Amino acid sequence: MDETEFWELIDSARDAAEGDPAEQADVLVESLTRLDPDSVLDFARHFEARYNRAYLWDLWGAAAVLLDGATDDVFDSFRCWLIGQGRHVFEGAVHDPDSLADLLEDFDEEADGDGEDLGFAADEAYEQLTGLETPDLGLPDPPPEPVGAPLDPEDDAALAERLPKLWDRFRE
Repeated sequence: MDETEFWELIDSARDAAEGDPAEQADVLVESLTRLDPDSVLDFARHFEARYNRAYLWDLWGAAAVLLDGATDDVFDSFRCWLIGQGRHVFEGAVHDPDSLADLLEDFDEEADGDGEDLGFAADEAYEQLTGLETPDLGLPDPPPEPVGAPLDPEDDAALAERLPKLWDRFRE
């Protein structure tokens, strides 16, 4: 599976689920179970690589702005949700987290931002297909700390300074 196929699966599941992250995960599992186990592992590698790539201080700050706070677990779920938004939003946010102010049409902190189920879709599909747990994907370990200049996701003044467009749109 190449990168284009990965994003097509993400996009078609999001469209079918009308943007609901939990439903998107269910649709994704259904789609993945139509593939062979090696393709599911390829999907898992693509997902995990992007999940690790999004381990950025400024993205953690963006999650904190959008969700009015973000613990470690909340940020993990947010990164999965961000992948679920598709290539354009994901790549834009990784390049410039403050650009989420322009990339997101709207954001409902009650319904958006939590894509935890998306993070387990490949595991669930692989287990359904093989009866086994997903093996090690052979990817490098993620960094021990987020990448970039450290940012306290609980410091409103620092968030407003580092992510001014996002802060102005979603918190003021």
